[in-house]
Amino acid sequence: MKTITCMMGTCMMGVASAIGLLASTAQADTTLRLSTWLPAQHSLQTTGFEPWLAAITEASGGSITSTIFPAQQLGSALDHYDIARDGIADLSFVNPGYQPGRFPVISLGEQPFHVSNAVEGSVAFDRWYREYAATEMPDIHYCMAFLQDPGTLHTVSEILVPGDLAGKTIRPGNATMGRMLNLLGAASVQVPAPEAREVIARGAAEGITFPWDSIFLFGIDEETTYHLDMPLYSTTFVMAMNKDSYDGMSAEEKAVMDAHCTSEWAGKIAAGWAEKEASGRDRAIASQDHHVHVPSEAEMTAWKEATAPLLEEWHAEAKQAGYDDQAIYDRFETEMSAANALGQ
Repeated sequence: MKTITCMMGTCMMGVASAIGLLASTAQADTTLRLSTWLPAQHSLQTTGFEPWLAAITEASGGSITSTIFPAQQLGSALDHYDIARDGIADLSFVNPGYQPGRFPVISLGEQPFHVSNAVEGSVAFDRWYREYAATEMPDIHYCMAFLQDPGTLHTVSEILVPGDLAGKTIRPGNATMGRMLNLLGAASVQVPAPEAREVIARGAAEGITFPWDSIFLFGIDEETTYHLDMPLYSTTFVMAMNKDSYDGMSAEEKAVMDAHCTSEWAGKIAAGWAEKEASGRDRAIASQDHHVHVPSEAEMTAWKEATAPLLEEWHAEAKQAGYDDQAIYDRFETEMSAANALGQ
């Protein structure tokens, strides 16, 4: 047995030094809290967020760990940008379209018939938006943006053409879809996705714009059995990080985060989710309880013509906010077309 003898002062200094070393070592490690409003079983968490966070932990040699808080545990889906801004979470999954008018540039990705796929599309979309993120979202440390697999209209009764929406009440997937509904004579009910089923079940809404598989995941398929088989819209999402959380990292940890906040990772996170969402279309088609209508060429023309004013509104809003709207739009078209992800 080894014995250590020392003067009291020397030992105390040694203990203090050891405690200081332990404290500095503990401070060097980072635990990230990621807040989302999706249920824990959602494919975006299981195939996107979890592998992404695991890759960050591995790349950091275990210095960066994480905890996911799903299902609005840390706050409403509507507030997730501010949740990251205010440090309630270190990372948050933001739907910018939940706050109409606040983020005009990124809302271009919500325009009807402008996104054909979410995998290559998310890579191109993030590459496009990076040029504007610091200006439009100055309160957070921007990590990445990605897209939802194109969604469509799911209703409790048959809708075939734009005029059929007149007088209906529909829950929109984002602010642009809300505007579309109002443009076509429908009323919109703005509630977060987790609350949509209840709204439809009690008759406060007669349908929803939503991606395909999510109608099953959120139980909305029990209420909406009529579906339009067309890529009506996409929704934009941002992985936002609290500025202090990022600034408080070591240089090595920042480098790891930077390497995992990229356009390539935006595509990886979107990929599994997009595949899962697309599978919901086949599920609806195979179900005897559901009615999936493929619009004719004339019906598609009617939908595109009826929704065209929304793009004019976007141009006006972006210009009013001080942006070069045409240059932004041209870059969007170029990036998305190069990725074969621009809607027709």
